[in-house]
Amino acid sequence: MKLVFKTLFLAFAFLKLTTLNAQVEFPEDKVKWKFKVEQGKDCEATIIAEVSIVPDWEINALYLPKGSFGIPSQFSVIPGKDVKLIGKATEPKPVLHHDEEADEDLAYHVGKIVFKQKVQILNNKDFKLKINYGFQTCKINGYCLAPYENSVTVAVKGCESGTEEIVTDAAASGEQSTPAKVSDETKKPEPKKGNATGNRTEMKPANGNLDLGKLSNGELFAVAFGFGLLALITPCMFPMIPMTVSFFTKRSKTRKAGIKNAMLYAISIITIFILLGVLVAALTKDASTVNKISSNPYLNLFFFALLIVFAVSFMGAFEIRLPSKWINKVDSGADKGGVIGIFFMALVLVLVSFSCTGPFVGNILVMVIEKGGIAPIIGMLGFSSAIALPFALFALFPSWLNSLPQSGGWLNTVKVVLGLLELAFAFKFLSNADFAWQSHILEREVFVAIWIGIFAVLALYLLGFIRFPHDDKLEKVSVGRGIFGTFVLAFVFYMIPGLWGAPLKLINAFPPPQYYSESPKGLGGAGNSENGESVEGMELGPQGLNVFHDLDDALAYSKKVGKPVFVDFTGYTCVNCRKMEESVWGEPGIIEHLRNDVVIVSLHVDDPKELPVEEQKNVELVPGHFKKLSTYGDKWGYLEIKEFNISAQPYYVMYGADGKPMRDVGSASYDTHKDPNDFKKWLNNGLDSYKKSK
Repeated sequence: MKLVFKTLFLAFAFLKLTTLNAQVEFPEDKVKWKFKVEQGKDCEATIIAEVSIVPDWEINALYLPKGSFGIPSQFSVIPGKDVKLIGKATEPKPVLHHDEEADEDLAYHVGKIVFKQKVQILNNKDFKLKINYGFQTCKINGYCLAPYENSVTVAVKGCESGTEEIVTDAAASGEQSTPAKVSDETKKPEPKKGNATGNRTEMKPANGNLDLGKLSNGELFAVAFGFGLLALITPCMFPMIPMTVSFFTKRSKTRKAGIKNAMLYAISIITIFILLGVLVAALTKDASTVNKISSNPYLNLFFFALLIVFAVSFMGAFEIRLPSKWINKVDSGADKGGVIGIFFMALVLVLVSFSCTGPFVGNILVMVIEKGGIAPIIGMLGFSSAIALPFALFALFPSWLNSLPQSGGWLNTVKVVLGLLELAFAFKFLSNADFAWQSHILEREVFVAIWIGIFAVLALYLLGFIRFPHDDKLEKVSVGRGIFGTFVLAFVFYMIPGLWGAPLKLINAFPPPQYYSESPKGLGGAGNSENGESVEGMELGPQGLNVFHDLDDALAYSKKVGKPVFVDFTGYTCVNCRKMEESVWGEPGIIEHLRNDVVIVSLHVDDPKELPVEEQKNVELVPGHFKKLSTYGDKWGYLEIKEFNISAQPYYVMYGADGKPMRDVGSASYDTHKDPNDFKKWLNNGLDSYKKSK
C-alpha cells in the first residue's frame, strides 16, 4: 500500500509546488578530488589526484604563464621525515588562451584531469601523508567562485611493505571516506577579489531542494515537459491539434510546404513561451530576490491565492480569459502571410487557450522563480516543447490524426482532477505563511482535515457520486477511473489518524510539523515528550524535543550542562527540514541522543521578527555585496554564510565546549544525510569528538 501511495503522488509530481531554499554556489560542487597512492618496491611512490570538473567550468593550471593574474591550482604533498619529493608536481597540458580584454595569457583545465607527484619513502613503517590542495573554479567565459583550500591525509605503506595501492576519496569539501581514513583539516574558504576572467567573485543562487531531486536543468526541463503534456489533454488545447494541423496541410500547395508551415508554427509557440521565461529570469537574477521569494510570507499568500484561482477555474466555476481586445488585435495579425502571419497564429493559440494553459504556466513559474537564474527559461522551454510537439509530429505523419481519441467529457474530467489536486497543494503555501508568522490558524490538524476533505471529494468524484458544472452525465465508471478512485479513498483513510497525532510519513513534507498543532504531544498529551529540564528560552520543537531559538542561550545552557550544541539551520517554509525532522530525528539511535546528549538550537533563517534596533546593521557577505540585518532570519542566515559559507536548509553543525564550531566533525544536510544511518554516524562522531575534547 505504501508503494501505491508513493506512486499516486509521483503521478502528480508536476503539482508539487514546494518552497525552494536558495543556496550559495560553492566550488566543491563544481570540482571533485579523488586521491590515490601507487607504491612500488623501490621505496618510491606516486601521489595521484584525479580531478573531475563539471561541464562549462574550469580550474587554473598548477603553473600559470608569466604575467597571469589568475590564482594557480595547488597540489602540494608535504615533505618531512617520512617522504622526500622527487621533482615537481606534474599536470596534463592545459588549455591556453589569451584574454584580449584583460590582456593576459590564461592556462586552465576542463573535464577530468590527473595531477601527479613522485615521492621517495624514507620510513619503513606505515604512516600518513598530508596533502594540501586548492583551486579557484570559474564558469567558462563567466563569473568565478571563491578560491578554495583544503587538506587531507592519506595512508602510505612503509617502503618494506611491498607493492600496495591505496585509494582515497576526498571531495572538495573535505568529506572523509572510510577506506582511506582521510582526516579533515578543512580551512574555511575566504572570498577574495579578482579572478582569471577579470570578473568579481560573487555568490549566485543554486538549485534548491525539491523532493523531485535537487532539480538540475535537465530534470527541470523534464518536469516542465510533463506539465505541457498534461496541458495538451485539456478542452482548450486537445481539439486544436487536428484542426490546426489540417489547416496547414490543406492550406499549403504541397505537403512539403505544409510541413514547413507547421514547423514554423511549433517554433513560434516555443519562442513565445521562452520570451516569457526570459522576462521572469531577468526579474529574478539577483540572489537576494530569490531568497525573499522563497521565504516571504506575503509572497506565499500570493501564490496560495493564485493557485486557488487556477484550481477553482479548472473545476468549472469560471474561465480565465484574457481581454478580447488583445485577442482580436493579435488575430488580425494572423491574417498576414508568411512567417509573421504564422507567428501571430501561434500567439492566438497561446492567448485563446490561456484558460487551460494559464494554470500550468503559473505553476511552473511559481516553482522556478524561486530557483532564479535561467530556471524560468528552462521551464518555459520544456513546457512549450511539449505543446509544440504534436503540431510538428502530426504535420510529418498526418495519418496519426486518425488514432487520436475523440474529444469529449473525459477532457473535463482531467481538468477537474487537476483542479482538486492543485487546490490541495495550494494550502502548502498558506501553511508556509501561517507558520512563518506563528499565527496558529492553519495548524497541523486543520491542514490534515482540509486535505482529507479535498481528497474525499476527489474519490467521490472519480467514483461517480459527484458532478461538476461542465461534466457529462456519467452512465458508468470505467475500470481505470474506479481503481484510481479506490486508491484515493484509501489515501483518505490513511490520513485520518493524522488528526490525532499520527506521523503521516508519506506526506510529512506538506503539513506543518507535529509541534505546530493543537495537541503538540499527541491526543491527551501522551505523545512524544522531552525528559530534560525546561528552562527559559526553551520551546517545544520537532519530535517533542525542547529546543532553543537563540544561539547565545543555547551556548550558555550547553556550558552549564556539559553537552555539545546541535545547531539546526532551518526555515519555517523549508520542506526538506520537515522531512528530516519527521523521518530522521525520531529514528532509534538518533532521538535518544537528541533528547539526552545534546542541546538543540533551531535557527530559522526566514524568521520575520525584527531584531532590536541596536542589532540591526549592514554586513558584507562577500566583497562588494552588502546586506542589512533587520530580522532574526537575516541574523541566522548571515551566521550560516559567514561561518560555513553556505545558505542551505536544513544544515546541521555542532558546537563544542569552547563555544565554537566543531569543524573536525563536519556538517550534515538533507542531501548528504537523509538516510538515518548516515545521520546517526555523523551524530555519533560529533558526540565522540566532544568527549575527547573535554
